Amino acid sequence: MLEALTTTSPKTRTERIAELNDRARHGLDRTARTVFTIGLLDELSDGSRASDILAQARIMKAMRECDFSGDSPERDMAWFEVDGIRMMMKIDYFDADFEWGSEDPANAAETRRVITIMRPEDY
Repeated sequence: MLEALTTTSPKTRTERIAELNDRARHGLDRTARTVFTIGLLDELSDGSRASDILAQARIMKAMRECDFSGDSPERDMAWFEVDGIRMMMKIDYFDADFEWGSEDPANAAETRRVITIMRPEDY
């Protein structure tokens, strides 16, 4: 048993950030915020409140199910499609007041995540 404990390595900083990003994407981080660009919602909605909400729900479902390649070890950027429209998700790290960048994105106590979902041309 002691051998098993000594051979298990602690999570790397990148693994910890990826884990926290996954929690934010899956709606398990109550401090995280998700924003959609207007251009993206305009393409998926007829402009009514009900249509906007349904479009956001389809986007959130696709974001939660998206697959990450080795290009994003922190799992902070992904590409996916909804209704044939290509979009991207980007996670940025802020301080607790959402004013400045976070000094340590691996520290959940001091970092707030903002998930922006947009069309490539909105980036």
